[in-house]
Amino acid sequence: HPSPLLRLVPGLLLLLLISRPAAASASTVVTHLPGFDGPLPFHLETGYVGVEEETGAELFYYLVESERSPGADPVLLWLTGGPRCSGFSAFAFEVGPVKFVLAPYDGGLPQLVYNPLSWTKMASIIFLDSPVSSGFSYARDPKGCDDVGDYSSSLQVQRFLNKWFTDHPQYLSNPFYIGGDSYAGKVVPLIAQYVSEGIDKRQQPRINLKGYLVGNPMTDPKFDRNFQVQAAHGFGIISDQIYEAAMRNCKGDYINHVNQMCAEVLQTVKSLISEILDAHILYKKCVFSAPKPTNDATARKNLLEESIELNEAPGRPAIDCLTYGYYLSYFWMNNNMTRDALGVKQVKSQLCIARNIFQIIH
Repeated sequence: HPSPLLRLVPGLLLLLLISRPAAASASTVVTHLPGFDGPLPFHLETGYVGVEEETGAELFYYLVESERSPGADPVLLWLTGGPRCSGFSAFAFEVGPVKFVLAPYDGGLPQLVYNPLSWTKMASIIFLDSPVSSGFSYARDPKGCDDVGDYSSSLQVQRFLNKWFTDHPQYLSNPFYIGGDSYAGKVVPLIAQYVSEGIDKRQQPRINLKGYLVGNPMTDPKFDRNFQVQAAHGFGIISDQIYEAAMRNCKGDYINHVNQMCAEVLQTVKSLISEILDAHILYKKCVFSAPKPTNDATARKNLLEESIELNEAPGRPAIDCLTYGYYLSYFWMNNNMTRDALGVKQVKSQLCIARNIFQIIH
């Protein structure tokens, strides 16, 4: 089932200069954000944690402390989908403490306001840019961006957690959870397994893992896609007659066309689904703010070699579109004041590109 939100790797294309070895970590306490009126009403820390010596890979994070009782409330690691979507997507569009003011863009800095429905009202959340090349995460060696998959990125997140908790021992006794949505449904259980194995082996630091959670999780396409027909029927997108014809002719397999009648009814289903925004059927269907990325590694490599200009603004959607907030975030995240406030390392050389600006999950 698609995620209800258009995922965003906030675009920044940060080709970053490494000023310290990958094993090191650096953090910044952020009290003000550009476009936010006054001091932040929550504690925000950002930083880098090295996760791989060989490639110089470092993951960027945003920590928002619980506004209720940070010494006792749960700590949650949150991963966004994609893959290669920034944790900023959740920070500003899902469960985090800020949101964009949806006003017509006039060329200035988009404005932010406090989100009173943030999960950080009762939990401390680490929003993580993972895998490498998501958001502000990077590697000195481009291989650190390309040669990373679900298993290797999960191991990197485990290393991140070990180092992060070593640097933040005050949270070790808090209940800890690992969460994520959409594509993160593939890696959250892996990360939880790796952390759990470390606990069983009595590795230090002793993380107080209590469980994991996933929202709209992607699992395996052969399972996820095979339930699109049932979902379309349940949402009223296809009629009872079309659904019954699909069940009768496809015999439970809605991916492989077992006969001509099955192929025809599935084409009808596909045509009807194409009329709505499949990421959220109640929202207006709008053009995307950037080309849909590809999950194919070869195609991604070709995109990189073609030197796509990620610093060019995406197409401007209508203000009542789901994507308009993400359009605004492009300008906010690419502003030098924003990067300075967040403690992002300066751009000096082409090391590793956060290639995907906007992502929609399938």
